[in-house]
Formats: sequence, structure tokens, C-alpha cells
Amino acid sequence: MNFTPIEELFHKFDETALILQEELACTYLDALGETGENFFHGNVVQEEVSELSRKRLSRQYHEFSLEKYSKEDIRKAFQLAILKGMKENIQPNHQMTPDAVGMFVSYLIGKFTNNNYELSMIDPAAGTGNLLFTILNHLSDKRISAYGVDIDETLIRLSYSGANLQEHSVQFFNQDSLEPLFIDPADIAVSDLPVGYYPNDVRAADYELAADEGHSFSHHLFIEQSITHVKPGGYLFFIIPNGLFLSEEASKLNDYLKKTTHIQGMVQLPLSMFKSEAAAKSILILQKTKEGVTPPKNALLVDLPKLSDRRATESVMNKIDAWFKEEK
Repeated sequence: MNFTPIEELFHKFDETALILQEELACTYLDALGETGENFFHGNVVQEEVSELSRKRLSRQYHEFSLEKYSKEDIRKAFQLAILKGMKENIQPNHQMTPDAVGMFVSYLIGKFTNNNYELSMIDPAAGTGNLLFTILNHLSDKRISAYGVDIDETLIRLSYSGANLQEHSVQFFNQDSLEPLFIDPADIAVSDLPVGYYPNDVRAADYELAADEGHSFSHHLFIEQSITHVKPGGYLFFIIPNGLFLSEEASKLNDYLKKTTHIQGMVQLPLSMFKSEAAAKSILILQKTKEGVTPPKNALLVDLPKLSDRRATESVMNKIDAWFKEEK
């Protein structure tokens, strides 16, 4: 059979992960992280694998060559295997940013940092790293130092394996992202915000956006943490729920953003991307305040059409280009 490179890679990741899942008595996602590490090293690094399985696996790893595949093919194939694992073990925090969204965020970052060749970037809710890797793959003309943080050990392991396979130099931190981060302020923060309540009220009390009563919104705290960890004048790109500014804590969030940032724009993503209108999201673009940096005369406000509608998409892209010519 003639497989595409993505299909070929997916079958390699899947087949070897299934063997390791049985050998190590672990979940598919954990086994996928392990096999990703093996592909990178070219051999079986787990000592507890039986001799028979070791031979079967070694053949796959020795035949594998990173040079044969593009970074995007590797990312997409690894992503497909992760999605398979997530279907077996669904958890609310195991959500992956859709490719189309990651690509559009990459496009926006490229536009806003047009004159910068070297950048540092942090994702405080890195998850499987898919958003980070999409950006790094699509902004290959820039030298980006990237940092990813996530509390979930399985997800950070998958991020680590994915970074190695795509040969991206990313520093990952397995910790609660809302605890102190020992990372220098970055030029850019990007995050598909985890929506919900933060259970640690003691830690939340250190934030300006902590709720006056009860648990605080974790997505509000992630916004504040990101702003804290971006350099003055740096940009922030958040994938937010459309109802972000409609909650009971919205006025406090609004006041905080007015004080610390300039709102550059909001891009509403197509409703067709989401299961329901209630699940729909937008991209919020902020710039941290800095002496000499002024807010735009008019914020960039765009509703993205279905990306399959070429004419409507071209019209929106022209509108964005015109905004950059006028404002930047």
C-alpha cells in the first residue's frame, strides 16, 4: 500500500506504542511518550521490555530517520496518535488546539513581530505542545527560544518527545503554572487558556485577579501570570472562550487589562470549528504596556469565515493587511 508520510509515521508510532503499552502496563498516551523517546534515540531505552518485543521494536527504531520526514509531517502524525490515545482516556484538560487555529496564531505572531528575527516565547499551558510546535514550524525563518509549562506529567512527556522528534529546542517545566515560574520574561506569551476554577485559594490570593469569594477562574489567573512573564512591549496571544468578558469577574479582568496592556485586537474563530456556539472561541491579542508604546487607534476586530470559503478568507486577510499598514 502507498501511505502518505503522515500515515506511514502514524502507523509506526501507533504500532510501537501498542507494544510498549502491553510491555510496560501503562496507558496508550504514556506508551506513546516512551516510543517517541525511542524513535529519537534509535533504540529501546526501557529496561523492562522483553527480549522478543525488544527485537520487534528495535527494527522499527533503527529503520526510522528524522531526515526523511518534514517537521510538520512528524507533528501531525504524532498528533493523530495522541488524539487516538485521548479518545480512550478522555480528561477535560486533555484538549488539543486545532491545527487551523495554531496556524492562524502563527500568522498573527509573524505579522506582529515582522521586524524581529530572534524571539523568546512561553506557553504556560503547553499541554501536548501542539500549539507551540505549530508556531515553531510555521515561523521557521525566526530563531525562537521556547518554554512550555504544564502540570500534567503525561502531557509534558508527550511535549518533550514531540520536541525531540521535530528537533525543536524547547525547555519544558512540569509544574503548576500558577506557582512561581523560574523563567525570564519572554517577548511573546501564547496560550490556549485552560478554562475552569483554580482549586488552590491560598496561591490564588497572590493574584490581582483572584475572586473575592470562592475559587478563582484559572483562565483569568493564567492571563495575569502570562502578562507578568512577558517583557514590557511584548505581545500575548490567548485563545479564549467567547464569553470571557461576560462573566461575573469580567469587570475586574477588564480593569486589569486596561492597566497592564493595550488591546491590539480580537479575532473570532469560525463557529463551524466548534461543537456548539457555547464552546466557540476567539484569539485575543494584547501588548504589555511600555513607555513610548501607544495603543492602536482602532483595535483589529475580525470574524474569521470558514477557512474553506476562499473568497471570504481572502477578504479578511486583506482587511488584516490594511490594518497593519495603518497601525504598524
